[in-house]
Amino acid sequence: MLELKLHKKIIFLSIFAVFLSGCNGKLPGADARKFPADPAKRVQQNLKEGRGFQLNDITKKKGGVFDFASSNPLWKASLDIIDFMPLSSVNYSGGIIITDWYSENNSPNESIKISIRFTTNEIRSDALEIKVFNRKCSNNLLNCKFIETNDVLVTELKREILKKATLYKENEDKK
Repeated sequence: MLELKLHKKIIFLSIFAVFLSGCNGKLPGADARKFPADPAKRVQQNLKEGRGFQLNDITKKKGGVFDFASSNPLWKASLDIIDFMPLSSVNYSGGIIITDWYSENNSPNESIKISIRFTTNEIRSDALEIKVFNRKCSNNLLNCKFIETNDVLVTELKREILKKATLYKENEDKK
């Protein structure tokens, strides 16, 4: 029994010695030349380097100004104008609306997809980047061609969205 305890101690000490031999005697961040001797100065240096926190940091309210979609006239107007189309992706914080493919019942082999990107919250003509894609298929959606169009539809969508957003803004300002 005594031999077993002695044997365990020897194994433990040899494993511990192996771990210690891997160290080069330097602990990370233990170079006293890099840190001031005065504790108050060390605290200031640590805070400056981002290695600490103060209790008043916990109690500070963090956050920013959030413009929600319901208060953004451009966003609301865009969704109202394309409300007949199914939406594929809507990301208010990313400033983009993408519809799914939409086709009329009388032409199932032709469909369109609209992408609206917001560059600013201000109501102005360069606040929107609108892309309209056409998909023309044959053989029941097996052979399709995709074309980005810069035709009248893009200009008309932009004009209608800006007009409706202006009305929303005017109504909001009256309140």
